[in-house]
Amino acid sequence: NESSAKTSLIIDLSTGETLFEKNPNKRIYPSSMTKIMTALLAFEKIKNGSLSLDQEILVSEKAWRMGGSKMFIEVNEKVKVKDLLKGIIVQSGNDASIALAEGISGSEETFVMEMNSLARKIGLNGTNFSNSTGWPDDNHYTTAADLAILAKYTLENHYDLYKMYKISDFTYN
Repeated sequence: NESSAKTSLIIDLSTGETLFEKNPNKRIYPSSMTKIMTALLAFEKIKNGSLSLDQEILVSEKAWRMGGSKMFIEVNEKVKVKDLLKGIIVQSGNDASIALAEGISGSEETFVMEMNSLARKIGLNGTNFSNSTGWPDDNHYTTAADLAILAKYTLENHYDLYKMYKISDFTYN
């Protein structure tokens, strides 16, 4: 049982048994794994009724200008939440992450405060977010153990929306 990964954790969700681990509590930079929390925060708001999949969000210049992976949304365009979620989950769109964050919370900074609040609530004690995209930042970190908790929570509490992770192809624009 060897792994070239610096950290890892594999658990059986049905039993909770740890099948493999390697430095599961070592601090790592999550990069695009951050988007699991970005999507989860939207899933939570959809579940509580404060957001809907068909709600339209106006794309800001900040979201449109964001570098890295994109879903290619246009500035001042209105995009449905369900399309932004597919842009985040399927295409790892940084532009979609910022647009969704701003649409939900008014600013990415306020959204990040909500991400960190939700992280504490579900037990991510080795995690701190500083953006919605996973863009490199020294104060943006997690652990393999926390990512496992995050994935398990998403699956158990939002199975209907979690199915979006099965989509392998999404084209927008």
